[in-house]
Amino acid sequence: MKDYHINIFYSTEDAGYIADIPDLTYCSAFGNTPTEALQAVLVAKTAWLETAKAKQKPIPEPRYRPLIYQAA
Repeated sequence: MKDYHINIFYSTEDAGYIADIPDLTYCSAFGNTPTEALQAVLVAKTAWLETAKAKQKPIPEPRYRPLIYQAA
């Protein structure tokens, strides 16, 4: 199985970094650094997947791929 794409970005409103997994609805986490946000979202991903399995909910295949911009 391929792994899920993770977005990490700085939020001025939250004064920290947000990491999210677009394929897993509402799966996101906060950190003071990009590394902290990544570590936290990996914990959230594990919890998300375990909960979905326990409740016999469908687990989406990884599909999200960011748009890559290339300058002309």
